[in-house]
Amino acid sequence: MRGLSIDNLIFGLDGSELKILLIKHGEGIRMGEWALPGGWIKHEEDLKDAAKRLLKDLTGVEHPYLDQLKTFGKVNRYPAERVVTVAYYALVSADDYALLAGFSAADAGWFNVHDTPQLVFDHQNILDFGIQHLQHQVRHYPIGFNLLPEKFTLLQLQELYEAILNIKLDKPNFRRKIMKMDLLTPCNEKQTGVAHRAANLYRFDKAAYEQLTRQGFTFEV
Repeated sequence: MRGLSIDNLIFGLDGSELKILLIKHGEGIRMGEWALPGGWIKHEEDLKDAAKRLLKDLTGVEHPYLDQLKTFGKVNRYPAERVVTVAYYALVSADDYALLAGFSAADAGWFNVHDTPQLVFDHQNILDFGIQHLQHQVRHYPIGFNLLPEKFTLLQLQELYEAILNIKLDKPNFRRKIMKMDLLTPCNEKQTGVAHRAANLYRFDKAAYEQLTRQGFTFEV
């Protein structure tokens, strides 16, 4: 359906780097340029269904949790005609997805959110808004755990927050604050295959978070 489009912001953690999934246009007026994965909505499609279809067709990424971010509709955001786009975002572990460019995409890849190629149209503005939104959300909700493997170390958790917030956190203070929340369950396991001293592994206790929230608990980092 012309005039209404979808753009997806897929954030992934790669080591200690926060990355964004981009595609290279393989056809059309911006062929060869990088963009957020998206496209036109079909007349009979729900918005979220369109977002999931376009993401899978363009990158091979399937079934991430997608949440609506914002609608962008400046008159001149798209050349030649008026186009309003609905942006969705998701948090995934970059290691979990093998990218496969398809449909109208010539390539797909992960890029550091602070070092992306020049993006088409207003996609840089959409990305900047998405990063700001993510930084706010991750401070007040435990959504960041979606970027980590099921079992993780406290260092990995700290690096996650440093990557998203783009700041350096004090290690003792961060660990004390996190552990005081009682949201992490020890796995009684240690890292394997590491050159340094193996650290303890933890997992996020979603049930504990939900119970504490019902009791008035506020998550804040």
